[in-house]
Amino acid sequence: MKIATWNVNGIKARIDAARTWFKAASPDIALLQETKCVDDAFPRLEFEELGYNIAVHGQKGFNGVALLSKLPFDEVQAGLAGDPDDVQARYLEAVISVPSGVLRLVNIYLPNGNPCGTEKYAYKLAWMSRLRERVKNLLQFEEPMIVAGDFNVIPTPGDVYAPAAWVDDALFRPETRAHFQAITNLGLTDAYRACHDEPHRFTFWDYQAGAWQKNHGLRIDHMLLSPQAADRLVKCEIDPAPRGWEKPSDHVPVWLELNV
Repeated sequence: MKIATWNVNGIKARIDAARTWFKAASPDIALLQETKCVDDAFPRLEFEELGYNIAVHGQKGFNGVALLSKLPFDEVQAGLAGDPDDVQARYLEAVISVPSGVLRLVNIYLPNGNPCGTEKYAYKLAWMSRLRERVKNLLQFEEPMIVAGDFNVIPTPGDVYAPAAWVDDALFRPETRAHFQAITNLGLTDAYRACHDEPHRFTFWDYQAGAWQKNHGLRIDHMLLSPQAADRLVKCEIDPAPRGWEKPSDHVPVWLELNV
């Protein structure tokens, strides 16, 4: 089974590129972030025509996550527990039946957090703590699970083109990386790093300053696997091609294959 994650940076603006990629790559399941539309405005028909069931959790103009699956959803849950006042659409969880049993999907769009020293950064760290608690509870089910999406976290110096330039950024601060490590330390495997150890393989290139042309990128889109999913991992790749298309997202898809 092929499963992908992609921050599309506005599904309406990216619908042509998204459909082109979906037709070519044909993922069985896709986790999309930053859809930037309310649930009713999501372009369902365009993806239903390609054979996908759709679950969305959106808000107008910001954030938003969606799950697309060629298999039906058994369960869907929107919103991350731990803060009843948090109305930002950043979390969507689902369970899907597969030949070997079930597969749990956790789709996240983690807060950016910049600038550091503000409420935005405090919200980022608090959100990561809430995510850790949710993942900790879900791991008790001992089932194949993928926690994937735009983490807005640069895990190591090898995941950014110029580490020294990012030391004070919310994506690379020691506190951010420590929170990310605390999540992976629960027993999750970084799927891409399980398959590739070479540095400077990126998933995001800013629109400014010729970042794409200079390969000034970041690896901030991740697919983390429970032990039961990691045992079934076949491969994991980054597809940089869509970044060079017309009207691209600043992120590119990451995908993996699991034996399920």
